[in-house]
Amino acid sequence: MTNHEKEYLPAAGRDLFLPLYDPLTTLIGLGKLRRQLVEQAQLQPKQRVLDVGCGTGTLLVLLKQHCPEVEAIGIDPDPRALERANRKARRAQVRIRFEHGFADSLECETSSFDRVLSSFMFHHLERDAKLATLRQVQRVLKPNGCFEMVDFAGGERAESGGFHHWIHSRPRLVDNDREHVVALMAEAGLRDPRVVDERVTWFGTIVYYRATSCRE
Repeated sequence: MTNHEKEYLPAAGRDLFLPLYDPLTTLIGLGKLRRQLVEQAQLQPKQRVLDVGCGTGTLLVLLKQHCPEVEAIGIDPDPRALERANRKARRAQVRIRFEHGFADSLECETSSFDRVLSSFMFHHLERDAKLATLRQVQRVLKPNGCFEMVDFAGGERAESGGFHHWIHSRPRLVDNDREHVVALMAEAGLRDPRVVDERVTWFGTIVYYRATSCRE
């Protein structure tokens, strides 16, 4: 099966909801949560940054506004979301390269990024794709590069509901508990995987993760 034949879950759960995705995420405050991820990444000028599952490009536009001298690349399987991402970058007058692709089969060179970021994407993935994605992250990170991720909590925390439950598959969220995510990072070869912050919001529990490349 080629990448173009693979199935994926759109950013808004269904293509029908895509025009509502950015207004909805702004309304519930995901922008502030993404800003924390950018700060957590501690970016430096000239670094190369990859956003896996970039969706409509909100995180990378924010990143380029905060750190204009980094090289930013976003990858997502949803061509409609990428069209919106490109329009958003042009409006913000920032230079970002958006590419069609899947997080679990990146077509990027080995050891080519200082940072790999992921925001509110990981819970979209099936169990096998989660591990494959983390192995790809480990592969494309430079020595001592960092993986920074924020996502909805799963496991028992997923029982409490939240807006994401009516647009996303509940089984995938339940499989997204933080202990399991940290264990998958370790299994993928990432070093020192850990939770660095956790926030309880009115729409669900949010977890921040960090891990580093095993190469030095």
